[in-house]
Amino acid sequence: HVQLVESGGGSVQAGGSLRLSCVASGFSASEYYMAWFRQAPGKEREGVAAIDHAGSPTYTYSVKDRFTISKDSVANTLYLQMNSLKPEDTAIYFCAADRFNLQLARSYNYWGQGTQVTVS
Repeated sequence: HVQLVESGGGSVQAGGSLRLSCVASGFSASEYYMAWFRQAPGKEREGVAAIDHAGSPTYTYSVKDRFTISKDSVANTLYLQMNSLKPEDTAIYFCAADRFNLQLARSYNYWGQGTQVTVS
């Protein structure tokens, strides 16, 4: 049974930092491609960052140089370090996993429930 559980969200002032975690169970994170998405109120879900098996990241333009995606295959956990946060980063953040390298496409097979990030 595949499960993804996010944590680490919260409220922070602009310029602050948060670190999101996504614990995976039911599969090996080293064998799946994983990513972070976000959805703001009234907007479509958008890809934020993805990571492949070699650890190479892909970022959407608006978060480059501010966010860092990483994966700990031993802990089966995906991370998103978010620095220099802006009010426009406010959204629910979801992690996703799939056997295929979908990068920032939304067609991932497995999704977590999300964690709220609010930047004021």
